[in-house]
Amino acid sequence: MDPQERARVEQYLKSKFNTPNLSIRARPQKKDSAEVYIGEEFAGVLSRDGEDGELCWHFTMTVLEGDLDE
Repeated sequence: MDPQERARVEQYLKSKFNTPNLSIRARPQKKDSAEVYIGEEFAGVLSRDGEDGELCWHFTMTVLEGDLDE
């Protein structure tokens, strides 16, 4: 994902989740995905999907059982 694309999706997610400290950061070895952070905490992976002539992004967040006890 290029910087402009990341910025557009980041602005959408900030608005959607009402989280101004959310950021999307490039992954060094991957061009079709980026990492999503809330503050300095890793939240998940954002993947770009341009198949079937339609562009979309998938946000994947894993919640560990131990995280629920915090």
